[in-house]
Amino acid sequence: MTERPLVYDLTLEDWERWVETQGEPRYRALQIWEGLYRHLWSHPEQFSHLPKALRRRLDEAFVFSHLTPVKVRHSRDGETEKTLFHLPDGSAVETVRMRYVRRRTLCISTQAGCAMGCVFCATGKLGLLRNLSPGEIVEQVLYYARRLRETGDRVTNIVLMGMGEPLHNYEATMQALGILNHPQGFRLGARRITLSTVGLVPRIRQLAREGKQYNLAVSLHAADDDLRTALIPVARRYPLRELFAACQEYFQRTKRRITFEWTMIRDVNDGLEQAEKLVRWIKEFGLLAHVNLIPLNPVPGYAGQPSPRTRLEAFAAYLEEHGIPCTVRVRRGIDIQAGCGQLAGERLQEGGRPLVGTG
Repeated sequence: MTERPLVYDLTLEDWERWVETQGEPRYRALQIWEGLYRHLWSHPEQFSHLPKALRRRLDEAFVFSHLTPVKVRHSRDGETEKTLFHLPDGSAVETVRMRYVRRRTLCISTQAGCAMGCVFCATGKLGLLRNLSPGEIVEQVLYYARRLRETGDRVTNIVLMGMGEPLHNYEATMQALGILNHPQGFRLGARRITLSTVGLVPRIRQLAREGKQYNLAVSLHAADDDLRTALIPVARRYPLRELFAACQEYFQRTKRRITFEWTMIRDVNDGLEQAEKLVRWIKEFGLLAHVNLIPLNPVPGYAGQPSPRTRLEAFAAYLEEHGIPCTVRVRRGIDIQAGCGQLAGERLQEGGRPLVGTG
């Protein structure tokens, strides 16, 4: 028996083709689309503006959820919430909701596990289990959109900084963002979407050609190839000169500022010699850039320590003195392992056996 597709895996064009196969007028596709992404309906019976027979066929032909929330954790300050979801095949992903004064930001996952192997990232220690489908990426956003709506609130921003490397699952990620950005659907502005990558150069160039206004955040962490390769093994395939050239193309085509993420690790990459090299790279390629300095978050199996405040401030001051805007990132959700690099699933048991995808 063929598994029924997930409703969120379909584009509006897919829906138009489907309703035609059902002998329905084309406008029914837009009604379904708006029901899913404007009204946030999650069951066929909620589509009361559709004929009863069509609602029944929707129920028979599609599934309306792949995500089962199995554990929710809240930070002590109440500003961060992490949800562990299980997928139909037993793999697991995590999504984080962060509350700021004017923003409600979601950190969403694009893969179960990750193949990049960054030494200070808990997800990377899992290896890649599988890619998420477009609909499984989208459904994380809709889950929290419904939750927030209950209190009169809404999702304002999403960052693709959860489990996985978004550009390693490029086609599914782009389709998911197209659905979320669609003007007749969820209508999340492109400039409210941030794509994070360890620096997959061919995909950054492909993204530049897409012409979208998504924010690009590059996990840099070091400004020389030897150190960066030691921290991010995939970097050996994409030397810094190639990476900065790809960032230059993205900037020139989109006019969007590039963000460089830099996890500050004591006595590893937090010295001023690294700050000097970073400034030289940014200025050589004429980038409009912003640097986020992120104190290392604790990850089992990695012995590195977060940089002391004095080194953070000295690094930031050097960048600012040389015209590079810089922010020392506030650590969010550390007490619930929701910070950068910490997402790896929970060690849950089912019949005494760890579930696939948990860490």
